[in-house]
Amino acid sequence: MQVTRTTVLRWILAGMIGLAGGAWPAVTPLRASDQPPPLAIQFTLDRPLDAAAAPFVMAQAGGLFSAEGLAVGTNVATSSADAIARVADGSSDFALVDINTLIRFRDKPGAAPVKAVLVLFNQAPYAIIARKSRGIKALADMEGKNLGVAEGDLSILFWPAVAKQNGIKLSSVKQNTISAAVREPMLSAGQVDAVTGFSYLSAINLRDRGVPADDLAVLRFADYGCEAYGFAVIVSPRLAAAKPDAVKGFVRAVIGGTNLAIKDPGRAAGEVVSRMDGGSRDLELERLRAIIRDNILTGEVKRDGIGGIEAERFERSIDQLAEDFKFQKRPHAADIFDDQFLPPIDGRLVN
Repeated sequence: MQVTRTTVLRWILAGMIGLAGGAWPAVTPLRASDQPPPLAIQFTLDRPLDAAAAPFVMAQAGGLFSAEGLAVGTNVATSSADAIARVADGSSDFALVDINTLIRFRDKPGAAPVKAVLVLFNQAPYAIIARKSRGIKALADMEGKNLGVAEGDLSILFWPAVAKQNGIKLSSVKQNTISAAVREPMLSAGQVDAVTGFSYLSAINLRDRGVPADDLAVLRFADYGCEAYGFAVIVSPRLAAAKPDAVKGFVRAVIGGTNLAIKDPGRAAGEVVSRMDGGSRDLELERLRAIIRDNILTGEVKRDGIGGIEAERFERSIDQLAEDFKFQKRPHAADIFDDQFLPPIDGRLVN
């Protein structure tokens, strides 16, 4: 295959383009003329790019998607619910979403049978982030305090179950609904005593705003009995039925990208920031290390590998979600998660 100077320049430019305009374009690799063209895949993030997407960035940067015969383009949704809707209607093939939002989506009458095929966050990042100077060092200290809850926050869905497990009366904690845009500023200014959020987002953002690290109490729900899984990859039912090998290839590439991010978080953070608009490498590196430590590389993952679930734990997490959500028909793990696209365990263990 003859490669012209113009073609080379196009490849270089494609590789340098980031997530500008909410789209992360696929990079078409060099291939022999007798090879079939790569399968075009649309992948959706449920929020703007940050360190949580490092496994996918590394899969792209490391050529793992192209090695599976996939040309992956990325777009950004406004929320997990929006990303799930895109996969449900077929406008996107895969998405990274909060699996508990998927559980609630599947309870809707006539909901498309969208399932998760890989769990990236073995522990959900749900947390209460509080100021020690406001008298909060442990979860029990929340009684009598003001809790800021951002619109659309996912952590609050498990707060009733966590409070119940830890003997905290919900009525003793005053909840204030606030905009997500002012969550960290309000806590920083002392207008609320604590906020709900993701441990790797709000806590690090607050430190970046100048709140001393030793004044922050990060009360991770996982440390207080919450069994929820977190972010997971979902797939279009149509693609799963028509091209199961492509789904398996995508999953393998993401697992490989996760391993790359774990091995070299510095490089992964750099790759993420190169695709962001004005991101900070130091901030994203701190975020990525927290994600790997708290959400991805858990004891369960070290034992069983990346991507799967423990069915009994998943069932318990659904029961915890039911403390805040009345199901029309309570789902089971098999209704939400499909493990047939995962590689064998020796292909999922952390190297």
